[in-house]
Amino acid sequence: MIWKRILWSFLGAGLAVLLFSPGTGAEEGVKPTGSADVGIYSKYIWRGYELSDDSVVIQPSATVEYRGFSMNIWGNLDTDFDDMDPGTSDKSEWTETDLTLAYDRSFGPWALGLGYIYYGLDGVDDSQEVYVSLGLDLFLSPTLTVYREVSHYPGWYVNFGLSHSIELAGGITLDLAGSAGYYYSDDDGFVEVDAALNPTAEKYRNFHDGLLSAGLTIPLGGYLTLNPMVAYSFPLSGKADDLLTATSFSHDSDFFYGGITLSVAF
Repeated sequence: MIWKRILWSFLGAGLAVLLFSPGTGAEEGVKPTGSADVGIYSKYIWRGYELSDDSVVIQPSATVEYRGFSMNIWGNLDTDFDDMDPGTSDKSEWTETDLTLAYDRSFGPWALGLGYIYYGLDGVDDSQEVYVSLGLDLFLSPTLTVYREVSHYPGWYVNFGLSHSIELAGGITLDLAGSAGYYYSDDDGFVEVDAALNPTAEKYRNFHDGLLSAGLTIPLGGYLTLNPMVAYSFPLSGKADDLLTATSFSHDSDFFYGGITLSVAF
């Protein structure tokens, strides 16, 4: 059950804090850090896929980090979940809980990241990925991340991203970002769809999704920040357009959405 995953994930996060807190084994002078946030968005979009239907989603998250190692738990609450059954009324539903374990380290201007993600999904089989990322500390902060699905529908997802922040008055920053993704399926269950939106026998191997976003980081004292944002997600190829249209609630492939996140660091 998804609530059991949530419980065990929070217990794991608490255990990590206890293990790494001063006086319980952590090196003196080196303390763990943590953060928590909650985001409210007009739509849930993931890698170009529309995962909510005309409903606000609430996405809480918590992270514990120590000496480059981190653990994050993230969830999605759909406030008006569409179960695709006309005989039942839509209602608020918790649809996903993800757990990410990661290690990040810098080597001069280079940043290397390694990680594992467990996607706890409601109503469909859970998913697992491992990933490696490589970033460069220069203008536009280019970052390449390669994900490998290791449970269902094995395949690769490669994402290249750019980002830049501009300092404004009062410590506020304007945060701009863009990314492009490519899928390479190794599984007969993850296939292309044709122009009539019917599945084909061809494995899905295409440039997939683009994402452009703009937001603000607004400090609220020493520990709190507020982050309003808007984003535009769109397909990068005709095959991606067909697939995203076939799998979306709205039978569309490009989406404009926005939201706001409140974060606390400790």
